[in-house]
Amino acid sequence: MKVAVFGRFYNTRTTTSIERLSNYLLQKDIEVYIEHEFFNLLTQESFKSEKFSSFKTFDTLDTSFEFLISIGGDGTILRAITFVKDIDIPIIGINTGRLGFLATIQVDVIEHALQNIIDGNYKISERSLLSVETTPENADITGLNFALNEVAVSRKNTTSMITVETHLDGEYLTSYWSDGLIVSTPTGSTGYSLSCGGPVITPGTNSFVLTPIAPHNLSARPLIIPDSTEIQLRVSGREENHLVSLDSRIATLDNGTLIKIKKADFKIKMIDLLDESFLTTLRKKLLWGEDKRN
Repeated sequence: MKVAVFGRFYNTRTTTSIERLSNYLLQKDIEVYIEHEFFNLLTQESFKSEKFSSFKTFDTLDTSFEFLISIGGDGTILRAITFVKDIDIPIIGINTGRLGFLATIQVDVIEHALQNIIDGNYKISERSLLSVETTPENADITGLNFALNEVAVSRKNTTSMITVETHLDGEYLTSYWSDGLIVSTPTGSTGYSLSCGGPVITPGTNSFVLTPIAPHNLSARPLIIPDSTEIQLRVSGREENHLVSLDSRIATLDNGTLIKIKKADFKIKMIDLLDESFLTTLRKKLLWGEDKRN
């Protein structure tokens, strides 16, 4: 079995996670590849290079890998998908961050979780993505033009609001006068969109949600649309530029640029353990039902 390991940051929980993960994978005689920059980060910190002498590194992935292990929070998984792209490698996340809607394995159950995965005791959750095209093209977007959580347009270098002219399948919807607009997948509905008042959408729902950011149109509310919809946005405002973000990746666009957003033609596969579910995660992470009267 051949697995990839990816991470971005180093902290005390990372130390524990890497120690337990590496020891277990070595016991199981699994071929381990650590992402090159993460490997360098680990060896620069408290880990000694000889501990990883049997591990290799990777810069890109191919279909020979069984799955990818992400060590960090949900943001680390969002970065991990830029390696996985459309090659159908399932992702599992060890949570060393805070919330962990995507990274659901806690540090104290790493061995148990990995054994279940090795034994095939898991299910696959397929997550829809958004793809982005701009006219004129933007080089920062063209290379990695997809997002798992959301695509958001927002103001740049100004305290003034922007106007986001919005069309759905070619039909005019409205012009949001706001700090920006979020187009979110069901996966991203528990992220930035939720913080801006958007609804929680279960992962298997075939929908996207438009959530305005601090709208001055007081009647503007989040709107759920079919995920077959093509969304067209065009921004105007006092400044010449605005920002567009694809998950955590940000590009600057000229005002007036046409932004086309639609469902990507591939999905990301997440590994879900059988003793976990999205509803369980909601109760744990958002403290639903945490009331003394219960």
